[in-house]
Amino acid sequence: MIPQSAPGQLKPIKDWALADLEAVRLLLRGDSIIDWHRLNFADESQAHEFLACNELYVSEPGDKVRMDRLKADAIEYLRRHFEFPIPKAIERMDSVDLMMTASGRGHKQLCACTILKCMHIIHHLEGRELLFMLPLSDQEVFHLVEEKVYRVVGGMLAAGMPITEFVGGRKNKFSLYTKLLSKDKNIASQIYDKLRFRIVTRSRADIFPVLHYLTRRLFAWNYAIPRESTNTIFHLRSYCKSNPDLARLIADERMNGTEEDALTPSNNTFSDSNFHIIHFVVDLPLRVPQPVLDAAPASAAALGPVIFALTEFQVIDRETEAHNELGEASHEKYKERQRQAVMRRLKLGARGLDERISPPAPPVAEKRPSTLPPPPVKERESKEPKEPKSRRSGG
Repeated sequence: MIPQSAPGQLKPIKDWALADLEAVRLLLRGDSIIDWHRLNFADESQAHEFLACNELYVSEPGDKVRMDRLKADAIEYLRRHFEFPIPKAIERMDSVDLMMTASGRGHKQLCACTILKCMHIIHHLEGRELLFMLPLSDQEVFHLVEEKVYRVVGGMLAAGMPITEFVGGRKNKFSLYTKLLSKDKNIASQIYDKLRFRIVTRSRADIFPVLHYLTRRLFAWNYAIPRESTNTIFHLRSYCKSNPDLARLIADERMNGTEEDALTPSNNTFSDSNFHIIHFVVDLPLRVPQPVLDAAPASAAALGPVIFALTEFQVIDRETEAHNELGEASHEKYKERQRQAVMRRLKLGARGLDERISPPAPPVAEKRPSTLPPPPVKERESKEPKEPKSRRSGG
């Protein structure tokens, strides 16, 4: 039986450890876990919590076998292709011991960290392979994602956490058509926001604790998609320095290299510069129900019980949300810029995407006065079903 944790409460920032801030920083900056030099787990409970968020449980015999096999494959790969020296003491460690060693210093720390990075990649690849072998449609996978997200965020709402709005949904087919037509580099496999969830917090100060909670209970921060994060709300180091509890962590020598004040701007050319959001994409780990695993080919048994589904999350505070609906930053203006780009591309080809949309020029007044009232302006009706503004995608 897989343990299901109770909702709990937000962890006060004054109680954060360095690992907590690191998880949030990775989401805000869009880093890759492969580029990290060490982990920063303070005790084994943090390592267990991290594995559980990856849908792996040390208490489950099958999961322990799976993690040991991933470790063996990683070590074989490092030795065979790089002749990487791995001490026997490291080779005998289980996954939790490896994570604690990777949080230390010295040669053993380097070895443990290198093995874990390879395990991370192997597990991800095999989870993808497993997905293709299972008798699951996209819609059934989406249902598993929604079930997991609604369970966790619903628990947060029931516990009275500072969330004022929560919206989830699947991108409709017309929005998918528009997105693929509006960006010259998009193909169907690169649509990251077929599933997206938006969380609005009570205040800006609530964003960090909410993000931290989500990394502990919902999605594994190590599977955040690199370079798909947008953070146009927080200057990370300045914000941390302004909070005494975060200033204590940012001053740690292990945080050296944190960019001074860099925001992570959106690469979405249709978003206005006054639109502010925290947006990221994770490959959400999903534990496959046992009946589905039983229906899979026998060869799937070696791939474990975890698959992945790309899922977009947006987190924003209530005040910033209201500001985003003013002027050119509004959702309606965004969608209009996108629709115009599609029409230009369909008519002119790729060069139509290079033209920035400018507001229409004001009508030139007639020199001769007219005694007739101007004709009524009929509002153009869009053929595309409108989506709720709270579901606006960062892509």
